[in-house]
Amino acid sequence: MTRKSSPSLGTLLFFAAAFLLSAYFTFAAVQGDFGLFRRVEIQAEADGLEQDLARLQQDIARMENLTRRLSDDYLDLDLLDEQARSVLGLARSDEIIID
Repeated sequence: MTRKSSPSLGTLLFFAAAFLLSAYFTFAAVQGDFGLFRRVEIQAEADGLEQDLARLQQDIARMENLTRRLSDDYLDLDLLDEQARSVLGLARSDEIIID
């Protein structure tokens, strides 16, 4: 007679532990602190920061241009006139002011 033997308890525990460990590591690889979802979040944040950096660099370039145009070496009289009028709130008699 042939007798069918069932798997032993040790074998079942081994496979259960292996399954649980693989499930844990798979979960950690996807949703952990260094997982795929976190990587996508970090990349999106980096893209946003790069856009902020580009905008700030444009602002700096604009301010450097205005500063250079008002310097002693290169004086833009139109810009100086515009700035003086803006600060003092003055207008010439032949100008029309539209609000």
